[in-house]
Parts: sequence; C-alpha cells; structure tokens
Amino acid sequence: MRRGWRRALIGIGAGLVILAVGTAGYAWHLYGSVKETAGKIYEPIKPTVYVSKDPEVTVKPQQAAQALIEKRHPFTVLVMGVDERENDKGRSDTLIVLAVNPEKKSILMFNIPRDTRTEIIGHGTTDKINHAYAFGGVSMAKNTVEHFLDYPIDYYIRINMEGFAHLIDILGGVEVNNPFAFYYEDHQFDKGTLKLNGELALKYSRMRYDDPRGDLGRNARQREILTEVMKSSLQFSNITQIQKILKELGSSVKTNITFDEMKTFMTDYREDLGSIDTVEINGSGSMINKVWYMLVSKEEKERIHELLKEQMDTNQTAS
Repeated sequence: MRRGWRRALIGIGAGLVILAVGTAGYAWHLYGSVKETAGKIYEPIKPTVYVSKDPEVTVKPQQAAQALIEKRHPFTVLVMGVDERENDKGRSDTLIVLAVNPEKKSILMFNIPRDTRTEIIGHGTTDKINHAYAFGGVSMAKNTVEHFLDYPIDYYIRINMEGFAHLIDILGGVEVNNPFAFYYEDHQFDKGTLKLNGELALKYSRMRYDDPRGDLGRNARQREILTEVMKSSLQFSNITQIQKILKELGSSVKTNITFDEMKTFMTDYREDLGSIDTVEINGSGSMINKVWYMLVSKEEKERIHELLKEQMDTNQTAS
C-alpha cells in the first residue's frame, strides 16, 4: 500500500477526531488545545467558484461557509494524500472525494485513481491527475478535480504524514470482513470477520497480487478500512485519547476548514451521518507515448457526476 493512502486515511480520521472534540459540551478543558491545533492546520486557498456545465447543479449563494453549514447544506471535501519529497513539492498519490448530506443522513465516498488521464486546469496540459498538485499545489489539484467531475468542491484536507497504524491503535482497532483467506508479510488473514490492530490493518490493505481482482480488490479493502476509521472517529469522545491524536497533527495536516466550521459540523451534522456509501470509478489502462494511464470514459464520468448530484440534492430525502 502506498504511503499516500496511509496519509489519506489518517488525515480523514484525525480530521474527524478533531471535529469530535466539539461534542460533549465542547470538552471545555481541552478547548484551548483543540483551537490551537485547528489554527495550525488551517490553510486557506484562493477562493474560486466552479460553475458546472450541468444546469441542474446550482452555484451556492455567495455566503460565508459558516452561514451555509448552519443552514445544514450538504458539502464536498477533497482529501489529498501527498507524497512529498526533498526539493520536490510531491504528488497527490491519493485523491478521495467525500460528499456529505445531513438531510440524507449519509456520506458518499470514492477515490479518483492517481493515474487517471485528464486535463490539468491552469497548466495547459493533459496528464495524470495526481500531477496537478505537483504543478500547482492544492488550488490546481482542486480545480482539476472539479473539472474532471464537473462538480464544485467546497473543502480540502491535505495530508503528508505517517502514523495510520498508530491512529487505528488509538481508536481501538478496526473490524473488517475478509472475503477470502490469504497469507501476507508473515501473517495469515483468515476468511470472515477480523479485528485488526494498526500494523495488521496496513498489511491487510496492502496485499494485491494474491487478490483475484488485483488493484480493484485492494482498493475495496482500503475503502473498507477507511469507512471503519471514519465511523470510529464520528463516535469518538475519549478525552485522553483525543489528546494523543492532537499530538500527531500539527503541520502534517492542512485544511481550509476553520475551527468554528469543525464545531458546527459535529454539533449540527454528527447525528445525521448514519451511513457511508462507497463507489468505484471504472476505467481501462492504456500506454500513451510510453506512459501508462487510466482512461475514464465520458459515460463513466457522467455516471459519477450523476451520483454526486443525487447525493447532494437537498430536495430528496433518504428512504
């Protein structure tokens, strides 16, 4: 499993754990520590408004984000697991989109494969989508993802940290349903329900060659673990353990979500997020000019766009 995926997982989990501190009376004796941490990870980007080519996707009114979430609007988040290198800005090895709709009591989650071939917005090239971050940082990556999905992104979380295994241990481990038995890195993973600590969760999500579905199977296991981390984070309230997680953050995570917005998400949204639904972007591999790309058809992009639009529709309620 790539380091970028581990960073994305811990980033989402840690972000939700920070939000969880806003519950239980805001845990007032930790309020100052939490607010200080939120200030360290807050990094705004130049505000842009993406206008979809789909006339049914309305542009959100020009209000402060706080005002929008207080009215319980759905919102989207782009999570970037960034592989930063010495003297190199790095690439966003993992791109995960979350669409949160409190009215439907659900989160839609999917990842965009890093080798997906698309137009890089603001760079004038067609390349792998993970190169957008290397060319223009968070803003270019966000703009490129919006163009690829033809849908606006409200928030971002950028992660460049190790420590996913440690986070899982703090959360008490994760429970997964293994579809088939396999042996990997000196450990036997039996078929059925398994309770994994952080180290074993990494191994479970890393295996690829013995999976009959290859990368697709590995991606499914990664999403399963991420779902469990998110569910655990949303239920998290142990103050001592929260203090431990706060020490893992600092400059390793950056986001344009403010502290006040974090509190609002958890106090007004938390009880409404009853399910996490995952989907997979389908494509085919192809060599172009001696470079391997994942090609996503127009029809597949339209399918994902429609799923996003349906998830974010405030006129439909959950059945």
